Amino acid sequence: MVKRAAMLSVSLFFSSSPSSHLLFLSKTLTKRTCFSSLATMSINLNAHAFAGNPIRSKTPKAHDPLSPSSAFQSLKTHLLQIPETTSLPPPPKSPLFKVLPFRKGRPLASSSITGNDDDDVPSWHLGWISLPDCKNFLGKCGVDLTEDSLVYLGSKVEDDVVYWAVDVSGESRLVPELGDKQFCFVELRTLMVATDWSDSIAMGELAIAGHARALLEWHNLSRFCGHCGEKTIPKEAGRRKQCSNESCKKRIYPRVDPVVIMLVIDRENDRALLGRQSRFVPRMWSCLAGFIEPGESLEEAVRRETYEEAGIEVGEVVYHSSQPWPELYAYLNSLEDHILILVFGYVLDIVGPSSIPCQLMVGFFAYAKSLEINVDKEELEDAQWHSREVVKKALAVAEYKKAQKTTAAKVDQMCKGVEKGRSLSADFNVESGELTPMFFPGPFAIAHHLISTWANQDVPTDGVEASSKQPSSSISNL
Repeated sequence: MVKRAAMLSVSLFFSSSPSSHLLFLSKTLTKRTCFSSLATMSINLNAHAFAGNPIRSKTPKAHDPLSPSSAFQSLKTHLLQIPETTSLPPPPKSPLFKVLPFRKGRPLASSSITGNDDDDVPSWHLGWISLPDCKNFLGKCGVDLTEDSLVYLGSKVEDDVVYWAVDVSGESRLVPELGDKQFCFVELRTLMVATDWSDSIAMGELAIAGHARALLEWHNLSRFCGHCGEKTIPKEAGRRKQCSNESCKKRIYPRVDPVVIMLVIDRENDRALLGRQSRFVPRMWSCLAGFIEPGESLEEAVRRETYEEAGIEVGEVVYHSSQPWPELYAYLNSLEDHILILVFGYVLDIVGPSSIPCQLMVGFFAYAKSLEINVDKEELEDAQWHSREVVKKALAVAEYKKAQKTTAAKVDQMCKGVEKGRSLSADFNVESGELTPMFFPGPFAIAHHLISTWANQDVPTDGVEASSKQPSSSISNL
């Protein structure tokens, strides 16, 4: 097999009907985009938001000191050796442990400005703390940190570091302790929008936070066995759970909820179908989406959801890319939470809340066989065909970078203890001087990349073979 640097090819075969020919598409993910010179699309990503986790590249083998089982044994030994008041270095030949606390789904974060100019934008960072500090912080709250409290996230062999996450939601007294160090528990949605998507390190930290959030929420939701009802206990450093009932011992693993999200294309008239849900802010449009049902293939789900929501029949279905998405509806306790849902939550939670703590958004282009729209008002508020010209204009005007900078400044103020940052606009182009009839989810959403890939590609419409008429993600910005 030829080694590919920064390139992954996935071949998919989809058939629009039993009698039609198989459609072949080579899916290529590259680090460059041929659209980088276009004014309407200058965003260049290595991976979707919450993808590209730098500490999940591979799991070491069991005998490796950085593997989950070996690290867990070292963790137990290390916890026993930590005194109550002082921090000591780790035992000899033991990896360095770093812990990321979460409170009500919010990761601990800090913020800093690296430059000296007034225009420099602050950058947020995950609030990793040492294992001794974590144990001592919790000890001051009267809580004993045990090995079962921590969940293994991954490791970096080159740095000899093992990363863990811990849920401290019940320890309200921990907040001022960490606040003295200019740490702050920040909503994951806010961190997502504050992330500079051109910064691969920042995108990697966002992916770590999303993975940790999903694992911790899975632990909260799987406290009891679904088979017999007995309590479950963590195993393999929190990577799975097992029923405590000796006669059951059912193994439970983290799960993802698959979702199809599709841009439906009218090839003959060079239009795309976009929909609105009633909870969207005014003028916001996005792709259609829906959960996959049991016994259903991905392409079948695309066709069913499109027909159910908009009454459009779909033929050919072409894969674009996928995006992991941690559940963001679990903690809605404050007014600020609900404001964030209005401002940012709509951009990715297109299908609503799920009982599974992590969704996998699988993106497709879908080619319409019928054009008459019949909206199911229980699913959508509206659905309309939009020309490529209109979509391009909306992409060109939207000020996603300004929203990112504004939110990064808000996170910086939160970490420094300043009471609330500037109010955030729900509109990505409200200050541009020109309000377009629509705007789309930001670049942290797979919907954005489906729309922008189609809008910036010259798709043939003159009757060439179907396999050459599909927007290929080889010229996507992902």
